[in-house]
Amino acid sequence: MTNSYAAAGVDTAAGDRAVELMKASVAATHGREVLGGVGGFAGLWDASALRDYRRPLLATSTDGVGTKVAIAQALDIHDTIGHDLVAMVVDDIVVVGAKPLFMTDYIACGTVHPERIAAIVRGIAEACAATGTALVGGETAEHPGLLGPDDYDVAGAAVGVVEADDVLGPERVQHGDVVIAMASSGLHSNGFSLVRHILATKKIGYHDELPELGGVVGRALLEPTALYTAPLLDVLAELPGAVHALSHVTGGGIAANLARVLPVGSWAELDRGSWSPPTVFRVLCELAGDSLESTEGTWNLGVGMLAVVAHDSASSVIRALESRGVPAWVAGRVSTTAHDLTGFEQGAKGVDGGAVKLVGAYAT
Repeated sequence: MTNSYAAAGVDTAAGDRAVELMKASVAATHGREVLGGVGGFAGLWDASALRDYRRPLLATSTDGVGTKVAIAQALDIHDTIGHDLVAMVVDDIVVVGAKPLFMTDYIACGTVHPERIAAIVRGIAEACAATGTALVGGETAEHPGLLGPDDYDVAGAAVGVVEADDVLGPERVQHGDVVIAMASSGLHSNGFSLVRHILATKKIGYHDELPELGGVVGRALLEPTALYTAPLLDVLAELPGAVHALSHVTGGGIAANLARVLPVGSWAELDRGSWSPPTVFRVLCELAGDSLESTEGTWNLGVGMLAVVAHDSASSVIRALESRGVPAWVAGRVSTTAHDLTGFEQGAKGVDGGAVKLVGAYAT
């Protein structure tokens, strides 16, 4: 009997090859604050870059991309998953007004395929570069016997910084504030267990073609998650004080996520008629025999980020976002007057926040 790591199914040489393949894309995210390059036991980031802050607060977030990886694995397309991962993590950090500084990733797989791992990390690095985030480290772990040879999962964590006086959140929200919606690029990275269930029930494969989706099903579903961080940071700098709160629409849907950033005692009704959910949502609902409204607690339905802004700044914020390639529109207003809150989402994920309800019918 051979007692070795290789005999147990772990190929350390393949891991080294993966690191070599990803080094250039990772290094491209490094500015002068990053020390030590790629391959150290820990990433180093020079915190003296923060000395001009009066009271710097560090913000951190961690996440994955859920079961969307199953579709990437089925189609053997892996770089888009990296974009999804960065968006899920970094766009949470910008919600408090923070600028992302650096990120690390973790990839668990059944077998290290160097080119595949490098493709995943290349996608992560591309999205990090697009959001001004340094990719300072990561880990690839081989789990033979626990994960199948072609299975993998990804996770990441990032750290950002915000001046204490500039933190966004419920405390800034006021009666009469306007809720601005920002368009999603599609499903983003939430609700894929429902997507997979619908397709399996209808016996539709990821390689099948659906003209309604513009071609191969899996490719439509792998549309990368939109990155809002860079445009939002520009808007915050260009229009100081205009934005009071931000909400990243992820698990739980539009109403629940907005409720998390509204103050207790406030409420907002969002007009479904102010936007038309993209085709992918309509096709999936038709396949399931369900209404768009029935999926509001699962999918973003075309809204990936929400901003609560001062009423006299709404048009300026929309113009600033759209000039940076982010479609945006007024979806509702915040009120603190007495109101019947029957049917409203009130707070979410342990946050005792405001109340939100979607009203009306979606635009066609």
